[in-house]
Amino acid sequence: MRALRQARGEQPRGFKIGFTNRNIWPIYQVFAPIWGTVWDSTLRFTDAQGAGTLSLQATCEPRLEPELVFAFRHTPPAGANLAQLFDALDWLAPGVEIVQSHRPHWRFAAAAETVADGALHARLLVGPRIAVRDFAGSAAELQQKLAEAELTLIGPNGQSAESGRGANVLDDPLQALHHFLTELRQCPGAPDVQPGDVVTTGTWTDAWPVAPGERWRVRYSAPLGQLDVRFS
Repeated sequence: MRALRQARGEQPRGFKIGFTNRNIWPIYQVFAPIWGTVWDSTLRFTDAQGAGTLSLQATCEPRLEPELVFAFRHTPPAGANLAQLFDALDWLAPGVEIVQSHRPHWRFAAAAETVADGALHARLLVGPRIAVRDFAGSAAELQQKLAEAELTLIGPNGQSAESGRGANVLDDPLQALHHFLTELRQCPGAPDVQPGDVVTTGTWTDAWPVAPGERWRVRYSAPLGQLDVRFS
């Protein structure tokens, strides 16, 4: 699939990690993380205030996932530990991934179906960026701060739909990123992460159905801020 998309002119811009939130494993009958590619055609950025618009055109049963996104300033060394992974990072940001399923009603006969379906990736909207070293001075501090971070997902009716915590994502998003990097490098033929790549680390809540015309907001604990997303 990656080769086919590149052949039609799309360029990889990083990766998404899915099913890092153990709370949703029983819902979808998928019991381990997956990963896939983020493309230049699917990646968007908000304005400085965290507002943005995403088109749902040509998506299948789209759902919203509030996440935490990292970007790399250089490729981590082989066998990188958490400290070396921290050193390789450039910035972090709140983000919203739009996932989709070509299996009706999000029912999967096997986890492999989610991988074959492009790891369910449809869109990624990245919010205002924060330099990693402005956020935390070490890997341990980053892990603690992100594990303790919280968010509230606000639906189109203006009411809270669900709350989530960074600890839901394999205990913290940096740990999720480390798990992904290990799995990626054990996959024959898989490309390594490159400077400038973004990686979104998985949803802090369940995935919520969205539709054109709706407005959703995500309020993160400081200093991650807020996302304000309108769908067309």
